[in-house]
Amino acid sequence: MLNHIGNNDTICALATPHGMGAIAVIRISGTQAFPIVATLFQSQGKPLEIIGIHPNKAYHGYLINNDELLDEAVVTFFKAPHSFTGEDTAEISVHGSVYVQQKLLQVLVAHGCRMAEAGEFTRRAFVNRKFDLTQAEAIADLISSESEAAHRVAINQLKGGFSKELQVLRSKLLEMTSLIELELDFSEEDVEFADRSQLKALLQETLDKVNILKDSFRLGNAIKNGIPVAIVGQTNTGKSTLLNTLLGEDRAIVSDIAGTTRDTIEETLNIKGILYRFIDTAGLRKTDETIEKIGIERSYKKIQEATLVIGMLDATKDYGSMLSAANDILEKVDLRHQQLIICINKVDTLSDHGVALLGQLRQDLNNDDVIFICLSAKHHLGIDDLYNALNQYQTLSSPDATLVTNVRHYEALTHASESLKQVQQGLEMNIPTDLVSQDLRQALYHLGSITGEITTDEVLGNIFSRFCIGK
Repeated sequence: MLNHIGNNDTICALATPHGMGAIAVIRISGTQAFPIVATLFQSQGKPLEIIGIHPNKAYHGYLINNDELLDEAVVTFFKAPHSFTGEDTAEISVHGSVYVQQKLLQVLVAHGCRMAEAGEFTRRAFVNRKFDLTQAEAIADLISSESEAAHRVAINQLKGGFSKELQVLRSKLLEMTSLIELELDFSEEDVEFADRSQLKALLQETLDKVNILKDSFRLGNAIKNGIPVAIVGQTNTGKSTLLNTLLGEDRAIVSDIAGTTRDTIEETLNIKGILYRFIDTAGLRKTDETIEKIGIERSYKKIQEATLVIGMLDATKDYGSMLSAANDILEKVDLRHQQLIICINKVDTLSDHGVALLGQLRQDLNNDDVIFICLSAKHHLGIDDLYNALNQYQTLSSPDATLVTNVRHYEALTHASESLKQVQQGLEMNIPTDLVSQDLRQALYHLGSITGEITTDEVLGNIFSRFCIGK
C-alpha cells in the first residue's frame, strides 16, 4: 500500500534490476529533484547550476558528496510536465557496483529524497494525467512480458487501444443516461426524450461490445501467462514422451508401466513468439489406486482449464479402442472455448492398412472443429505438424486486436454487462425511468473504474503496490 500519495516528497529509487551490472540507473522525481542532484553533480570540473540546466540533455561528470568522489556519472534532466511522472525528474547513470548504488541512494536520502514505494513513479504519472489506469497497468504487463504475443498485447494497451474502446462505450452510455434522466425532470408532463426503439438498439450494441471484451479475457489471460495446453489420454499413449520431445529434455518419467505419471507436470515453451504452458497429465483409466485416482481427477480439472487440449491416441491399439478413447476425450472438451488436437501417436508402427484406419477415425468422429495429426513422439515424426496446429489457433486476430488480460478489468466488464442486462429487462417491463437510470449509472461506474475515471485510493494502492520499486 502506498502511504505517501498526495504529498510533495521528492522520491528516488533504483530503476534497473538489483545486483551488479555494467551500469545502474537511479531515478529521482519531485520538486527538489533538480536542486538535490545539482548539489552532488559536477560537470567539466564545475558545480552544475540549476538555472543553466537544459532538459533532455545528458551531462557527463562526477558525483561528489562532502569532497568524497562517489562515481563518474551521466545525468539526464526532464522538466515537468515533459517527463514520465509529469514532475521534474532526473536519471543518474552510474557504474553497476552494488556498493555505488546503495551509497548513492543513501546520499540522496540524506539530501532530502525519500525512497520510493512500489509503483510510486507510475502512480504519480497517473495522478498527473500522463496516461489512464489501463495504460499504467500495461506498463507492468510490458515489463513482465515473456513472449512476442504478450509484448504485442501490452504495447497495444499502452498505446491506448483498450482505453479508446471504453471511451466510445462510455460516451454512448452517458448520452443514453442523460436523455433518460432528462425525462425525470419532466415526469409530470409524461415526455419521452429518448426514442425507446433507438435506445434498445444502442443498448444492445453496447452490451455486445462489452461482452466481446469480457469474453476476450480467456485468450488475453492465456497469452499473458502462457497458453495452457493439456496433454491428455489413456495410459501409455506417449503423453510424457511428447512433453519431453517438445522440451528437448527428459522432464517427465517415461515407462511402459501404466500409471507412471501420478500428478500433473507443467513446463513453458516459447514457440514462434507465443508462450505455451504444456501440462502433462495422469493417464485416464479406471483404477482403485488412491494416489493415481487423485492424479486422474486433476487431469480432468486441467482439461477444463486448458485453452488447447492435445488428445493422445495409441495407434497400436485396435480401432474400436482408439475410437472409444477419442470420443471420451471429445466429450470432456468444450469446443466453443477450447481447441482440440487429436494426436495419433506411434504411427511409425503402422502398416498401410493402419494408416487407412486413421482416415476412418477422422470420418467417424465427424467434427470439423477438431484437428487431427499423425506423429511419433519417440522418433520426432510429425512434431512440425503439431507446431503448425498450435499456431493455427490464432492468438491475435490482428496485431491491433484488443484483448483483456487483467482480472480487474474482466470483473468490471462482467458487472457492467450485468447492469446493462438489467436496463434491457427494465425497458422491456416498462419499469420506472429512475430505476433504469440507476442501472445505467452502475454500468458507467464499472466501465469508468477500468480506466481510473472513477476510483479510490484503496484500489489505486492495491494496483500500484504490485509494481516493482523504481517503476
